[in-house]
Amino acid sequence: MPGVTSQRSSDFTTPTRDEIVEISAQHVALLETSDDDSAWVCVNMHHVLLRTIGRRSGKEHKVALPFWRDPNGVRVVVGSFAGAEKHPAWFLNIADREANPEVFVRVQGGTYWSVPEILEGEEYDATWAAMLADRPHYADYQVKTERKIPLVRLVETRSGG
Repeated sequence: MPGVTSQRSSDFTTPTRDEIVEISAQHVALLETSDDDSAWVCVNMHHVLLRTIGRRSGKEHKVALPFWRDPNGVRVVVGSFAGAEKHPAWFLNIADREANPEVFVRVQGGTYWSVPEILEGEEYDATWAAMLADRPHYADYQVKTERKIPLVRLVETRSGG
């Protein structure tokens, strides 16, 4: 994409799963109160604040996630949870279309609604390969788990204003 610099995240060290949960909670609080780069760009990765509705609880949940832009410039998030055995809760909530036909996304400087697209087949394969060119650490996560790490495209469907 013209004018876009590499999204490569170098020198990335994976936190433990317990650390991920704690870091994410702190990160969510920071993202809700700041538009500063120091909050939104961590380890050379831009982030979104994703709001879902719990598929069982019906309660609102928020998670800070790094995103990667696909060749069309659309944000893609990865359900890796550092290679955990099970999918992260936010992904399970998104996969439940009844609980989450739309999700609310906060980005640096704005908000929007999205009907999340869970990538599959050839589209998944092409997106996974392109993302790994910038974020090779995700390959390590895939090796750690038998599940296929999901990719979710967060297309802007309407303004969050």
